[in-house]
Amino acid sequence: MTRLAATAVFIGSSVAMTHLPASAQLIHGVAVGETTSESALLWARSLALGDLRFEISEDSSFSSILGSSTVSNTVIDKAAPKLMQGLTAGTRYHYRVVDASGDSATGTFKTPHVTGRAGFRMGVAGDWRGELVPVISLRNASARALDMFMCLGDTIYADVASPAVPLSQAQTLADFRTKHAEALTQRFGVNAMRDLRQSTSVFAMIDDHEVTNDFAGGAPAGSDPRFGPAPSGFLNSSDLYRNGLQAFQEYHPIDPQVWSGTSQVRMEGLPKLYRTRRFGSDAQFFAVDPRSFRDAGLTPANPADPSGWPAFIASTFTPGRTMLGTPQLAQLKADLLAAQDEGVTWKFVMVSEPVQNLGILQASDRFEGYAAERADLLHFIKTSGIRNVVFISADIHGTLVNNLTYNLAPFTPQISSGAWEITTGSGAYAAPFGPTVAGIAASLGLPGTIPLGTYLSLPAAQQEAYLQGLINAQITPLGYDPLGLQGSDIPFTQLVGGPTVTNSFGWTEFDVDALTQRLTVTTWATPWYDEAMLLAAPGAITSLQPQVVQQFTVDAHLLTCAGDLDRSGEVDAGDIGLVLFEFGPCTSCAADLDGNGVVGAADIGVLLTLFGPCDRGG
Repeated sequence: MTRLAATAVFIGSSVAMTHLPASAQLIHGVAVGETTSESALLWARSLALGDLRFEISEDSSFSSILGSSTVSNTVIDKAAPKLMQGLTAGTRYHYRVVDASGDSATGTFKTPHVTGRAGFRMGVAGDWRGELVPVISLRNASARALDMFMCLGDTIYADVASPAVPLSQAQTLADFRTKHAEALTQRFGVNAMRDLRQSTSVFAMIDDHEVTNDFAGGAPAGSDPRFGPAPSGFLNSSDLYRNGLQAFQEYHPIDPQVWSGTSQVRMEGLPKLYRTRRFGSDAQFFAVDPRSFRDAGLTPANPADPSGWPAFIASTFTPGRTMLGTPQLAQLKADLLAAQDEGVTWKFVMVSEPVQNLGILQASDRFEGYAAERADLLHFIKTSGIRNVVFISADIHGTLVNNLTYNLAPFTPQISSGAWEITTGSGAYAAPFGPTVAGIAASLGLPGTIPLGTYLSLPAAQQEAYLQGLINAQITPLGYDPLGLQGSDIPFTQLVGGPTVTNSFGWTEFDVDALTQRLTVTTWATPWYDEAMLLAAPGAITSLQPQVVQQFTVDAHLLTCAGDLDRSGEVDAGDIGLVLFEFGPCTSCAADLDGNGVVGAADIGVLLTLFGPCDRGG
């Protein structure tokens, strides 16, 4: 029996219970995160004071308890973390939490494989607001047998009034806690977020609205009047930032870490949200924090006045401007290179704002406004031979797919990086990308625009075509590729829909096939709704079921080399197994590595000399 030391995190805060039975204490269920092949972090929140008991088992009936731990819940709004270790890689676990009232909740997760290909399935979404809870678009995610789910920023809107916090800006720690509690609360009989968190490992990252809109944590103190005093001289030392980050880390299963040894005042000792996790040879994700340490955004250019575009674009290439901070960028590069060297097929880089170039409109807040650093990262990926890189972002409340090109100086030709990006649509933000951009374009009087009312009356396919036309009209004159992967070197096949999904709420699923390593990308969506629609007909909204509105596949670039008989990207025990299977005389068989007409011990000797990952350029 595996020896376990239990890990639990208790989080508590006051929250309205209007739609919950009076006896329910574990009102937000349970969750697990920070999962590795041998450890995990459990999370629960109960309104009942007393002990919380965490138990873990390999069967859902808990007939055999592998480990347990008790956490004392004596003060509401405090956390009490412990560590769970001794787990087995590639194993399905079930866990249960029982509080002092006897209320209980269960969850499940699977530990990643250490090596080899077992297949991988991940869900990603971001952007949901309190007044639109429950987040109906996520209701089917809990049934998708996901290996993990990434909450990709804007997990609350601290700067937008909501039923639980009717303030234009959360200020105190209590305000922020209540905002996070609201997102996890059952409403109209549904709690899709709770169900999702109990079905798989969850990871989370911030964007701006965990604190306030478009903030730049590395900007100088006094540059943004919303923040007040900042002792270190940067906005990320203010009370507003610290309260927002503390509540964020409390309400997600996150092990609090800090940056150390950076020699940078804007980063040293501050929350380190950068995370990477590997899932055997199938995939690895890299989640970055693009908010806490970025320089102040540039003064936006007017998208209706092209005469000002060249100066703005030139300023985005100012040397030294950073979105990630030098230490975080260096760690991302090192981890990407290590994943390639060690034979990981798919590398998913999670950035809460788009990396693809979308034109002048609001570019100062995206990676597009930090073009020198963006080019540096993409150039590193290309010149280091790092293949199968997918950037996944959110923030813009719509799904847009494009390949990623870059240039090393303003107005020079674009270079293909070999990587591509998909932005995930909002879980619940009204209005989504399509109506928002269509309305802005009409108000600016951009060429070819139509009134917003006319746009809203169009069939769904025509709405998407119109939005694609608007965006392409902004980006192609700047030398950027039009939306979509067509014409790029990305080996994709479109199965459902097109390159955009901009008029709905939803989430995106990434599925890596264990045998072929082909990636299937599926976007699930429901019609979008606003608060008035929800309150007027809650039953109609809560009955919505997510549907597949976009799906495409991308073939992996697989590294092969002599001895890689199973095409896993490395010479390993699997290849020895194939040699043993074919032992004996043969004619022109792959396992006859020394070419003597017999598969035998000598061929195993050849494999042993080749053991390890194939070369990056293989």
